[in-house]
Amino acid sequence: MSGKTLAATAYRELIKRILEGALKPGDTLQETRLCADLDMSRTPVREAIARIRSEGLAEQAGRFMRVRRINPEEIDEIFFLRRTLEPDAVRAATGRLTSQQIDTLEAEVRALMQKGPHEDDLQWHVDQSFHMAIAVAAGNAAAAKVIQDLHMRTCIFDHRVVPERFARGCEEHLALLSALRSGQRDEAAALMGAHLDHARDAIFAHLDKVLPAPTEKALRT
Repeated sequence: MSGKTLAATAYRELIKRILEGALKPGDTLQETRLCADLDMSRTPVREAIARIRSEGLAEQAGRFMRVRRINPEEIDEIFFLRRTLEPDAVRAATGRLTSQQIDTLEAEVRALMQKGPHEDDLQWHVDQSFHMAIAVAAGNAAAAKVIQDLHMRTCIFDHRVVPERFARGCEEHLALLSALRSGQRDEAAALMGAHLDHARDAIFAHLDKVLPAPTEKALRT
């Protein structure tokens, strides 16, 4: 197996651990331990960690690299950009996504609803497949790459963190696919906007519960 392939394998495994909660925000990404866990040398593991950092999921904290805690301001920025790009992507993709592609996406969503979220990362992969199929069909490769990167930066907010979004998110996907199937460009774009707003609001509600309230001193500064 080549070094590039090993680095990709290490990256997928680390992302899987972040998605499944084995690596939580604040956890240290220790090269030595990860090399032993993955049975790999330092080079591919180091490359995988660097890639995760470049995608905004890890940060240097003193001597250590840690899984990032994403703050409300960053969430707001991410969804502002997604809210700007993805409804337009839906408009452009309407009529370009084939019936077969829509059928495949619908089947994936319905299978996920039937199976349930469980403890794996299937929900995230189905969600990524849905959003990226639309972004790619829109025909703007640069915008699709930005959407992919933004989607990745919120991957830790899955069904384990915001469980109330699982069923509702799936239903919103199905409604959007129905609008795409019937060629309702503006309706599909509006549904995408609402879908992103609901996801953002659920994440904010979660952060309100887990983040400490600002101190009186902080409010004055």
